[in-house]
Amino acid sequence: MTPVETTALVVIDLQNDFCVGPTALARYSGDPATLDAVTTNTVLAVDRARARGTEVVFVRFIGDAEHQGPSWRRRDRARGKRPKCREGSWGAEFHKVSPLPGERVFTKRACFDAFLSAGFEQHLVHCGVGRLVFAGLYTDVCVDSTARTAFQKGFHVTVLTDCTTSLHLPDADILRFMAVLYGAHITTHDHPDSWAPPLGEEDACQMPSTPVSKAASA
Repeated sequence: MTPVETTALVVIDLQNDFCVGPTALARYSGDPATLDAVTTNTVLAVDRARARGTEVVFVRFIGDAEHQGPSWRRRDRARGKRPKCREGSWGAEFHKVSPLPGERVFTKRACFDAFLSAGFEQHLVHCGVGRLVFAGLYTDVCVDSTARTAFQKGFHVTVLTDCTTSLHLPDADILRFMAVLYGAHITTHDHPDSWAPPLGEEDACQMPSTPVSKAASA
């Protein structure tokens, strides 16, 4: 695809089972206050995007067993994991923010990568989006999976460090990896003017000097 300047904020898996409650807290080994700050900052990012006329795209995960492939089911049996974000459940509902009328929602059915959602890539191409700004959960799982495909398909990648946190790996490590491998631009929700720097002026490999997911809400 030909790079263009149109930008979309992609909010990934901001759902109850990933953000709050017993299912989220049983999986997330970090400070629950970090999850609260990340989700609050993501809401602020959505507000800023809407105010600036930047498109907001929501991606949600549905984990019902009937959507899982054999390898997914085998892993869950081996680890005693139960399906998360079941269709129609409280756990699958959006947390703190919901799509407005006209904002698109794409569903991942037992997969990590938003590009595996029906219509996701087609919508971006149709709207002339060339840069994806990522917020949501988790940095080292669904955010990274989607960013990796985005890079390979020619989209420019921005990650809002205070709007995401990692599940398995140190935050700084996975963000540095994304910056180096995908050329991801690294910034925060409260600097919307820097979400999409002019082409040729990327500073993606300059990692922030403070802990990336501990940033206070604006």
